[in-house]
Amino acid sequence: MADRIRNIFVLTTGVLGLIFIAISFAAGAIGFDITPGFGLIQMTQLLAGISLLTLCGFVQINHIRGQEPRSLQADIGVRLGATGLVFAFISGLSDLVGIGTHVGPTFERPFVGPFQLTGLGISAAIIVVGMILFYTSRSGDRNSLLEFIAPKE
Repeated sequence: MADRIRNIFVLTTGVLGLIFIAISFAAGAIGFDITPGFGLIQMTQLLAGISLLTLCGFVQINHIRGQEPRSLQADIGVRLGATGLVFAFISGLSDLVGIGTHVGPTFERPFVGPFQLTGLGISAAIIVVGMILFYTSRSGDRNSLLEFIAPKE
């Protein structure tokens, strides 16, 4: 029963995340663009989609890993994924927070610029690296799959 609930949760969050991301990128094509360009609503949808996909990925990887205790590498992977998610929110909402490049009296409203897109790309890479570290970690007497970096002697 628990596996079925987890499968439904993972499938639902994954599909919702993909739908949110698709709607945020295709808002103009489907008539959901209230403001010109990529505005706050689209950015909120994009960040919600990234959050749902990150949650979906970590729940699925946690199930694949089983009930074994988490190693230091797994903890680093989880924290790295969460840090990437925070970085995505800061990058995406930087103009609204007041730390972006398009704030001030010369701009009518915040919009997504190249620095924000670069930040979102870097944050997605950080999330993926965190998931890889979490997935490849082993605990107990089993070795890490990343042992090729620092092999045991």
